[in-house]
Amino acid sequence: MIQYLPLKEINSQYEPQLSKAIENVMETGWYIMGEECKKFEYEYSEYIGTEHCISCGNGYDALWLIFNAYKQLGILKDRDKILVPANTFIASVLAITHNNLQPIFIEPNAQSYLMGEEEILNAIDNDIKGVLLVHLYGQNSYTDKVGEECRRRGIIIVEDNAQAHGALYKGRRTGSLGDAAAHSFYPGKNLGALGDGGAITTDNTMLADSISQIHNYGSKKKYIHDTRGVNSRLDELQAAVLRIKLSHLDTDNERRRQIAKRYNEEINNTKVTLPRVEEYSAHVFHIFPLMSEQRNELASHLESYGIQTQIHYPIPPHKQQCYSIYANTPLPITEMLAQREISIPCHPMLSDCDVTQIIDAINSWNI
Repeated sequence: MIQYLPLKEINSQYEPQLSKAIENVMETGWYIMGEECKKFEYEYSEYIGTEHCISCGNGYDALWLIFNAYKQLGILKDRDKILVPANTFIASVLAITHNNLQPIFIEPNAQSYLMGEEEILNAIDNDIKGVLLVHLYGQNSYTDKVGEECRRRGIIIVEDNAQAHGALYKGRRTGSLGDAAAHSFYPGKNLGALGDGGAITTDNTMLADSISQIHNYGSKKKYIHDTRGVNSRLDELQAAVLRIKLSHLDTDNERRRQIAKRYNEEINNTKVTLPRVEEYSAHVFHIFPLMSEQRNELASHLESYGIQTQIHYPIPPHKQQCYSIYANTPLPITEMLAQREISIPCHPMLSDCDVTQIIDAINSWNI
């Protein structure tokens, strides 16, 4: 069986360093906001290329904290409009609405599946106060033109970097391109913890200070609470794990690129649509999505060859019951992608033989 994402096998490759790191934390007797967390925040900010990194409980919290801090600083206010791709995981939208901000759903580009430059620039008007760029599947969504137009208009750019650890745009890491970025360390991510975890990166010291207070019960000093905060903190065990795995991230991402390049060059089944890749050396291929009008049949075919697949976002956010107010929003490209998307394995533990087997199985599929 070729697993979609064999987490046990993936994490075993970092032994015995992982076990030793966990043991070291156990021996300190300090498990929240200690030295491992401080070191990870420093190392991750250095890796991303930002002045500040504030760790937190998970990727959703990271997004929520950014928008909440902007509100507490008076830069955003209730019902401000935020552009967000319609083709995304629901956490991107929840972080907006849970801050009483208004999501404006934007269709993705039909080839890259991302909210692209043209789509963003066409949607920007005087009512838009923020843009949430989702670097979906591991590919950058930022462009210089988007950045310039947002800066000219005073529009905030927030990056959802949950799927793109290590991705690049013109030599810069995603997570350093906008005003602030949210990162998820969910176990299945390219940089995954052994549980939940998240972080915010930014060059804005005022924003970083606000987030640092909000995520720790609104407190800068113990038992002193100047603002209404929440409890969203990365624990020492996860920080220690992430420090080990961060040192291997670029190597792991390069293996993903090699696999994805073979997929795009060698899959030739006309019943399958491959994603458009802007630049292989910049994409980190957290997900490799195929599109097919008969995806269920394709999934069954691959299963018969012992190949696991997944479907990402079969119901887009605007069609979820919790967002029924947006159900009639015309988003045909998003809905088409939701009906056709199927993800095939693309992770560092795949052997060349595994990749060949996956390619051959897809090419042999004939309805």
